[in-house]
Amino acid sequence: MPDAQVAAIEAKRATLAALRAARPGALVDLERAADLELTYTSNAIEGSTLSQIETNLVIEKGITIGGKPLKDHLEAIDHHEAIAWVRDLARRDAPPTEFDIRSLHTLVMRRSAPEIAGRYARHGRFVATDAGRHAFPTPAEVPALMGDLGRWLAAAPATAETAFAAHRRLVDIHPFDDGNGRTARLLMNLTLLRGGYPPIAVRPEDRLAYLRALQTAQAGGGDAEFNKLLYQRLDATLDDHLAAARAATP
Repeated sequence: MPDAQVAAIEAKRATLAALRAARPGALVDLERAADLELTYTSNAIEGSTLSQIETNLVIEKGITIGGKPLKDHLEAIDHHEAIAWVRDLARRDAPPTEFDIRSLHTLVMRRSAPEIAGRYARHGRFVATDAGRHAFPTPAEVPALMGDLGRWLAAAPATAETAFAAHRRLVDIHPFDDGNGRTARLLMNLTLLRGGYPPIAVRPEDRLAYLRALQTAQAGGGDAEFNKLLYQRLDATLDDHLAAARAATP
């Protein structure tokens, strides 16, 4: 990402912080809608069949959507609760720990797959990519790699660059049997919130570019495309939050 674009994003972040201070509560409704969007988009990337409206009904009204899998309903409720915890955790004056990451995974999988919630993988994990089959670290390697990630997070500043790197590093380790992508996006957004940024949604229309960028990075092709996509999403999300904050009554 060019330095000028990063600087522009940082300027928007600073402006948003000033508007938040001057207009308390201005973004409450936007943040409520954003948490529903984050739940819908993150689960949709992983194959959930619920639409945005159906996700809203499941979470806000407790309605069961006819013809849709129970698993999709449970994942929506779990993810929405995890987002609420992320916002609470972001207010804590401390970086996320390895235990926090496992706790995030517990929340994400609590209802849909309680038998693996918060537990590191017990089996090999593989994914088919355009470059061939990719093997993630073995279960025996995961605890040490997660310890390294925790120590890195403890020392890293709460910047957008750190948030995107945390996402990619967690996906590279792939420490859980399922729910790695959702947990990685939550960790990314936890880091963004700690740094004063809004959380960002990777939308269904971004899915192909997002997965290809992750695969490119995993294949040793660098993280430029991955970071470019996420910076674009962050820039657009900042614009939405700034517009809402400016429209609020001073």
